Amino acid sequence: MGRAAAIARQIGWYFSKLSWYSATLMGDNHYRRYVEHRRRTHPGEPVMSEREYWRMRHDAIESNPNARCC
Repeated sequence: MGRAAAIARQIGWYFSKLSWYSATLMGDNHYRRYVEHRRRTHPGEPVMSEREYWRMRHDAIESNPNARCC
């Protein structure tokens, strides 16, 4: 039973890391990181809503098409 539990823990660890990398690559955690950064470096200042944040990011990408690969 000990070996099976160790293998199950390793598989769980792998999928948790895979999920984190997938979220990072797909941008799922960008807004959360933005909020953490703003609160850490600019305490007391307003933070954009998630909708405003993504609008700003998409506008920046559209205004600078050289930054993307395709």
